[in-house]
Amino acid sequence: MSESLRDPIVMLLAGIGIPVFAALNAQLGGRLGSPALAALVFAVVAFSSIFVYRAVLGPSVPLSNLLHQPAYLFFAGVLFAFYILSITTIAPRFGVGNAVFFVLLGQILSAGVIDHFGLFGAARLEISGLRAGGMLLMAGGLFLIQRG
Repeated sequence: MSESLRDPIVMLLAGIGIPVFAALNAQLGGRLGSPALAALVFAVVAFSSIFVYRAVLGPSVPLSNLLHQPAYLFFAGVLFAFYILSITTIAPRFGVGNAVFFVLLGQILSAGVIDHFGLFGAARLEISGLRAGGMLLMAGGLFLIQRG
């Protein structure tokens, strides 16, 4: 399968996984009586999965390369932990659909800003009128889905 076809399919599957993850981890948090413990379990399972992936399929890159990276890049881990904890804590009482609605809305907004300014080394894609209109349509569509 070519990259031009594979990449969108992988990202679609990742998107499908977000609400499934939210529902499963929220249920685990409820059963354990601790969303934080459920988030910790998720992080351990995720770490283990990534460790196995790197050992089996990943490129051979020395871990010492980590020492030469700017500290601010590791803030992504804090954001990941914030997402895990917030979705695990809020989804059970707010609803998975509602929680994911606001996550998606935040993703549309932040992705637009990141692309527009080329932040964090991302390709610079200015928000044209057409692109802004598409973002508004997506946000409106999310709103209609939630209202319906």
